[in-house]
Amino acid sequence: MLAVHLVSFFFSKLQEDPTKKVDRFLHAMRLQDEQLVDVSNRFLAEMKKGLSAESLAAAAVKMLPTHVRSTPDGSEKGQFVALDLGGSKFKVLRVKVREDEGIKKGGVEMEEKTYPIPEELHEGRAVELFDHVSESLKDFLHEKNMSPEKKHPLAFTFSFPCEHPSLDQGLLLSWCKNYKVRGLQGKDVVQSLRQAIDRTGDMDVDVLAVVNDTVATMMTCGFDDQCCEVGLIIGTGTNACYMEELRHIDLVQGDEGRMCVNTEWGAFGDDGALDDFITDFDRDVDAASLNPGKQTFEKMVSGMYLGELVRLVVLKMAKLGLLFDGHVSDALRTKGKITTADVAAMEEYINGLINTKEILTRLQLTPSPDDCVAVQQISTIVSFRSSNLVAAGLAAILTRIKQNRNLRGLRITVGVDGTVYKTHPQYPKRLHKVVRRLLPDCQVRFLLSESGSSKGAALVAAVAQRLTSQRRKVRLLDQIRFRCLCTFSSQLQLVKSRMREGLEAGLKSKGCTIKMLPSFVYHTPNGTERGKYLALDLGGTNFRAMLVRFKRQKSRLYHKIYTIPLEIMQGTGEELFDHLAQCVCDFLDYMGLKKVRLPAGFTFSFPCQQSGIDTGTLVSWTKGFKATDCEGEDVVNMLREAIKRRNEFDLDIVALVNDTVGTMMSCAYEDPKCEVGMIAGTGSNLCYMEELKNIEKLEQSNEWGGLGDDRCLEDIITPYDAEVDMHSVNPGKQRFEKLTSGMYLGEIVRQVLLDLTRRGLLFKGHVTETLKTPGIFETKYLSQIESDRLALLQVRSILQQLGLHGTCDDSIIVKEVCGAVSRRAAQMCGAGMAAVVDKIREDRGLERLSIAVGVDGALYKLHPHFSQVLKETVGVMAPHCNVTFLPSEEGSGKGAALIAAVVRQKQEM
Repeated sequence: MLAVHLVSFFFSKLQEDPTKKVDRFLHAMRLQDEQLVDVSNRFLAEMKKGLSAESLAAAAVKMLPTHVRSTPDGSEKGQFVALDLGGSKFKVLRVKVREDEGIKKGGVEMEEKTYPIPEELHEGRAVELFDHVSESLKDFLHEKNMSPEKKHPLAFTFSFPCEHPSLDQGLLLSWCKNYKVRGLQGKDVVQSLRQAIDRTGDMDVDVLAVVNDTVATMMTCGFDDQCCEVGLIIGTGTNACYMEELRHIDLVQGDEGRMCVNTEWGAFGDDGALDDFITDFDRDVDAASLNPGKQTFEKMVSGMYLGELVRLVVLKMAKLGLLFDGHVSDALRTKGKITTADVAAMEEYINGLINTKEILTRLQLTPSPDDCVAVQQISTIVSFRSSNLVAAGLAAILTRIKQNRNLRGLRITVGVDGTVYKTHPQYPKRLHKVVRRLLPDCQVRFLLSESGSSKGAALVAAVAQRLTSQRRKVRLLDQIRFRCLCTFSSQLQLVKSRMREGLEAGLKSKGCTIKMLPSFVYHTPNGTERGKYLALDLGGTNFRAMLVRFKRQKSRLYHKIYTIPLEIMQGTGEELFDHLAQCVCDFLDYMGLKKVRLPAGFTFSFPCQQSGIDTGTLVSWTKGFKATDCEGEDVVNMLREAIKRRNEFDLDIVALVNDTVGTMMSCAYEDPKCEVGMIAGTGSNLCYMEELKNIEKLEQSNEWGGLGDDRCLEDIITPYDAEVDMHSVNPGKQRFEKLTSGMYLGEIVRQVLLDLTRRGLLFKGHVTETLKTPGIFETKYLSQIESDRLALLQVRSILQQLGLHGTCDDSIIVKEVCGAVSRRAAQMCGAGMAAVVDKIREDRGLERLSIAVGVDGALYKLHPHFSQVLKETVGVMAPHCNVTFLPSEEGSGKGAALIAAVVRQKQEM
């Protein structure tokens, strides 16, 4: 009775608007935006699971790396053979990328021939299938008069799920699209192709790449629009790929750049993730398929199944008496009698109802006008659900790209191919509208692939060829011109030996490039220091005034920082020291100490010849300073005179200190084993405690930045270093410092980038005016670029500031250059340090030395790898020394105050 009443109820509704009747019947297929957002979030979670090595095994969405690392940049060129195997037909093509004069700039010319694949090969042996492919390839080469004696680069579109260990390897995971070829699953399809080519003979081809049709679509569209970083197929099957950040792909080594990931999203839902969206009709389609329980998402959206879903709905409604007065024909009961092409025809804007009536009549049905309207509505709901689900999946991909790049909005192009997208009259518009509604902050352009996946496969090969050629040229340049930016052990041994020679010579004579300047500091702190001391620190573009209080082996520090304007740095000496006196006056006023005469230590980080602890004659300016009438003068006396001219306060300047000495003393207060001080920042310098018996000309300040001023490092200095030196304020001077200090590393990088760009190896050879500007590439960029996690994001941001809109591959090369320059600087400092600690060990007659080095400077503290490379180099080059590095937490100012305290204690004894 219930069934009778149910039929009666539906029959009573027959007089209603037929579209509303269908809407109620298929309400589960009509998805609201909230449901689509839910689906999108589920797919986003599946993507993360598929990218992680820990969860991949349980992931339905496999997220397969393709080893396609770059989309086209417009400079690709060459002639390629392309094979396209993915359906009932097989194509061979010749693809010319900017090869002939007749091809317009940026154009591609293709010639193709289609070969049938006999039905028996779909379920035959792999050897038979690939022999057929190979024979077809040979026929094509012969027909096109392509010489068998010339090696032809070949790209292979293989549109089945594959795992890619490399660009030219594809391990078949599973067959689909009614293929069930034996003996290939889990094996390399490229190897099978190569073996077949060898069996056929008389061909010389080089298989460069195997790609999925989705990837090929992205590459085809990327050739015309460089914003294209997503590929989408909506045809017999469905799939999507996109450019993922390499650091997120656990299955691939490395964290630099991007790689195209084939999502294989057709399997979304195989683990039950879509169970609450699956209808009885979906379950019936799945049960009758060749792979029950697999490719759940694909069976809900792809052209292979849309027609069958419509047939099942129409059949069910007819059986319930809601259509055709309850009449069901044998044709309507037959699987496959309604195709996706029929669905598209029924939804045509003008002829849709006419087409619907013809299709239903063909199925031996006698439809009424309302029947035709209802069946058309069924087609609309089924295909609309498909476009909605595809939009939800695509929204997840675009959201991930946006999150990866830390963007609020995203401008991107999606390359699309597939018969459903191309032939269904309403599908593209529906898809575009829903994607834009789900992602209102994204500008998404959809670009139809006109040339199919074969062109894209050839472009993958062309890009691979371009990158290989580019890297080869860069490596050649590496060998020829920036050979020393990747410092070899023999060169480091040379630096160590030359540094040792310079140390010995500097202790014995005055005319050496390494100025071994006595500091008249005889003792490091012993922890008994007490009282308040003023410390003044001039070492670069900033001047720091500090008050330091020592009590019970603890210290407390107060400070203010003052900028030194460029016009003061390069004005007169009187103007410079008057500015320093004004800064000290301001600080004392700030601290309420203007009427108190405090002992002060003066950190002056430039080469000085000292004849006592509180006197120092400036040997030469460095770090961009050029103040006149200072070289050859006592800088302590110049500061005292400036204080007198101001006549507002008085200071007892008891010690002049180099920043390296101040750093050593500051760290020695914490660790008595600290007997070396090093600065690795804007400048580069070192000091150490020398044996008094060795000093013929007292702790010793080693101005090692001058190493090389006598041309002893010519075997290491590159043309880029020569350019930097030539345009510096002191050409021919401080050559070691110009190889190792933060003031110059950025400029070395700029010179390398400029050269690579002029050679056409970067930025498509486009040299911007900004890139030609000296000093524009600051050393702080090296630290940002070489950071481990956000490297490429920061590279691209910095390049954009320089007016350089480079590709991902350009960014990787830029990072390699930065790494080479900073690594060389750290290694050379390590070699110099090894010379110093070995000398200390030998002078003390020790088999093994344990010593601590106090270090300060932005390069050491802020660069992500400098300190580690420095330590590793010292460990290798001074194997008999245990060297501990102590970062100076409060800089050289505290050290200057400590020296003042040591001097004051000595004076009071």
